[in-house]
Amino acid sequence: MKFRSDPATIRGSIAPVVTPFTAEGAVDHDGLKALIRFQLESGSHGISLGGSTGEPSAQSVAERIAGMRTAAGEIGERVPFLPGTGSHSLDETLAMTAAAQELGADAALVITPYYARPTQEALYRWYATVAREFPDLPIVAYNVPSRTAVDLAPETVRRLFTGFENFVGVKETTKDFEHFSRILHACGRSLLVWSGIELLCLPLLALGGTGFVSAVANLAPSAVARMYELWQAGDLDAARELHYRLHPLVDLLFVETNPAPAKWVLAQQGRIASAQVRPPLIPPTDTGLARIRELLAAGGDLTAQIGAGT
Repeated sequence: MKFRSDPATIRGSIAPVVTPFTAEGAVDHDGLKALIRFQLESGSHGISLGGSTGEPSAQSVAERIAGMRTAAGEIGERVPFLPGTGSHSLDETLAMTAAAQELGADAALVITPYYARPTQEALYRWYATVAREFPDLPIVAYNVPSRTAVDLAPETVRRLFTGFENFVGVKETTKDFEHFSRILHACGRSLLVWSGIELLCLPLLALGGTGFVSAVANLAPSAVARMYELWQAGDLDAARELHYRLHPLVDLLFVETNPAPAKWVLAQQGRIASAQVRPPLIPPTDTGLARIRELLAAGGDLTAQIGAGT
């Protein structure tokens, strides 16, 4: 909880690590530890677990909490830890957020409740309940309408941000770039905004964004972290160069449903023991694998680099 008291220090590339499974389908905790070590060695500025890339909806609450415990133990206080604690169920969300707080998480990443398609007033009350229940834990909303079928409106974010001191930011995973601008305009630059859309990570920084939670950090963590550092240092040309060099790996992630392609690459590299995904996801098809290999050939030089010398 080193960063909990000052969430504005949670910046840069927050890597949303995949949840490795054994070939039999169980959570691979040793594999998770290894992935976190890989991220830390590669210079990622923080770790997230249990976002869309981590297949949370295919895991039980107990499995998700156990994963948080493993991650928290491996991270210690070296970088910020932002576990995903949201669910379609308020009771489950509160239980996982309580566990995150107890385990020392620096902030909780709470997805909008999916499937039910709540109104903006209902979303406000949902997040207000979480914020009131955990007044000492920074709360970050996770807005991903492509997966949840509901969009957290800028005005709703403004109500939460002005109404609760511990509602500190939002991870925006929408390709509507105007949405980023309208949220920052409504709330002011003190709102912490992370991009969850890979190709909008660098552009968001120009608007005053805090950083990014980019799935491509699973494959090229050094490059993603370095892109942020170059921007901060004012080397915009080099930051843009990395942005464009990452394009093939971004496309690779979404050849078929994320995180199946990323897990296949990580397994091929020996970073995880199995490329297993849980239903309803399936491993990449033969057609998908052909395209994945093409894109890996185009951008794979970035996957082998460790540390800041990218």
